[in-house]
Amino acid sequence: MADKSLQTQEATGMPLLGDRFPQLEVQTTHGMMQLPDAFSGKWFLLFSHPADFTPVCTTEFVAFQKRYEKFKELGAELIGLSIDQVFSHIKWIDWIKDNLNVEIQFPIIAGTETIAHKLGLIHPGKGTNTVRAVFIVDPHGIIRAIMYYPQELGRNMDEFLRMIKGFQIADREGVAIPANWPENELVGDEVIIAPASDVETARTRTKEYECYDWWLCHKKLA
Repeated sequence: MADKSLQTQEATGMPLLGDRFPQLEVQTTHGMMQLPDAFSGKWFLLFSHPADFTPVCTTEFVAFQKRYEKFKELGAELIGLSIDQVFSHIKWIDWIKDNLNVEIQFPIIAGTETIAHKLGLIHPGKGTNTVRAVFIVDPHGIIRAIMYYPQELGRNMDEFLRMIKGFQIADREGVAIPANWPENELVGDEVIIAPASDVETARTRTKEYECYDWWLCHKKLA
């Protein structure tokens, strides 16, 4: 039987949450790479940008690099992508280093139209360049989050750090992460307990945890 995630990708033309990241051989500023295998056992964040030598994209690359060590502390890697050729990427990161005193240390993919369409990065209503897409992929190569931004809106890199940390806690603790965590308006930096799935658990839940009701309970992280 064919892999379900591959069937989904073939049907929709792009990967969806819970699918395995598609196998891609890509040319990057760090040489040829096989995705997702190059980051096996690690989280990685692949982000596309419309074009090199553009203002918003430049601010984004500086912002990602400024937080690169924080991503690595979470066991996560970064990899960029646009449909510019690799020599354009190299020239652009040289410009960033020479003029902004920031050295881009993560690889950038020289994307093709095939790769862009496979990842759903071309949105005709927003022009022919790649949109600002973000894929967060876990150590098993499974896509955990997908976000698309228009060309005119830069991204918030601190949110991606929060998301990866939240995914890791959710996986490890079997909990859910509330809105605006770790500064949630109801539970602060605590996490949400999964709702009870049977009557007996529902009756005892409020005795085991802090709760607003049996279906809304929370706890501090150990």
